[in-house]
Amino acid sequence: MPLRICILETDHLRPELADTFVGYGHMFKQLFTDQPIEAEFETFNVVDGQYPPEDRHYDAYLVTGSKADSFGTDPWIQTLKDYLLKRYEKGDKLLGICFGHQLLALLLGGQTERAQQGWGVGLHQYRLENREPWMQPALEDLSLLISHRDQVTRLPENATVLASSEFCPVAAFRIDDRVLCFQGHPEFVVDYSKALLDARQDMLGEVLYQQALGSLQESHHGKAVGEWMLRFVAQGRDPQPA
Repeated sequence: MPLRICILETDHLRPELADTFVGYGHMFKQLFTDQPIEAEFETFNVVDGQYPPEDRHYDAYLVTGSKADSFGTDPWIQTLKDYLLKRYEKGDKLLGICFGHQLLALLLGGQTERAQQGWGVGLHQYRLENREPWMQPALEDLSLLISHRDQVTRLPENATVLASSEFCPVAAFRIDDRVLCFQGHPEFVVDYSKALLDARQDMLGEVLYQQALGSLQESHHGKAVGEWMLRFVAQGRDPQPA
């Protein structure tokens, strides 16, 4: 029986990019296609106030990236925090990417803020600090496409760091077998990263823009992390994933 995953979409793409890339929910569906673990998805845009019916069951809830700040005060962010806390208290599995990574850390007792390091863009490499059985395929280190200027600066007490770097000390974490989060974007493709860089070129400055553009020539582990996420959700199910 396939996994059932609820994608809580926390943004709208720039109008000039939406025709080509659709949205973050669509990107995640593409990421999870052709994985060894079968999954089904429903997407709800929480910025627009969309949420699944209370009686609908999912194996996990995935919070996407967003241009918004996790520590923002927009009403939709507070509504989402209340919803996620309720899900956590009910024992549901939660996945977070970028904004979602930061929001879940903040919600569960950590801290997020504007990073003194400035913008992280392009391709970034991380050390794997802890390895878990579900982290298959196994990697020596981790490379992901990124786009963020906020970071998790303190984790919840019961969290375990999975990946880090000098630039981003908390690049991935888990809380038991309930919460799994990544600062990087496994769902991004190089063309979308380049489009974001082009749109923000003036804000980033020429030096950072060119560095980030050059980094896109290297390969990334987005598909592998997509498999990690599905294996994390599948833990404890019978039969075990392949």
